[in-house]
Amino acid sequence: MKNGTDSFLSLGHWPFARSFGFNTDILATNPINLSVVIGVLIFFGKGVLNDLLDNRKQRILNTIRNSEELRRGSIEQLERARARLREVETEADQFRVNGYSEIEQEKWNLINSTYKTLEQLENYKNETLQFEQQRAINEVRQRVFQQALQGALGTLNSCLDNELHLRTISANIGMLGAMKEITD
Repeated sequence: MKNGTDSFLSLGHWPFARSFGFNTDILATNPINLSVVIGVLIFFGKGVLNDLLDNRKQRILNTIRNSEELRRGSIEQLERARARLREVETEADQFRVNGYSEIEQEKWNLINSTYKTLEQLENYKNETLQFEQQRAINEVRQRVFQQALQGALGTLNSCLDNELHLRTISANIGMLGAMKEITD
């Protein structure tokens, strides 16, 4: 290494020091070339590399912020959806309870209505039977009365002569006259 440093410091000892050429001594040229290249890269590339890294860092931070905001928004939406689900489940339970009670109420209303209708039909049947019985009784009475009247007229006609007939008519007219005077 002493040879490498000596040859670097004293350029006069190189055979082609004043002209352009290649140095084939790897030990003497490689560390120098590498240090020059690395120095140039560090000097000029430091700002570019820092800018690239800063830009990348900002994009990553922005992506993380956006992801956090999306996550918060998603959590809020999830909470709202859960709250809405609880509300809907509560409403569904109320509808179920109300539905069952309404169905039960409708069932009892239908039973009561049917019972009342049957009761009304039974009353109507009884009234119809009573009406028909009364009508039949009245019809029988009229027939009996007509037959009795015809029998009495037949008996009267056969028993009465004209004179008795005139006296009966006169007596009846007299009774009608007396009834008229009482009512006046």
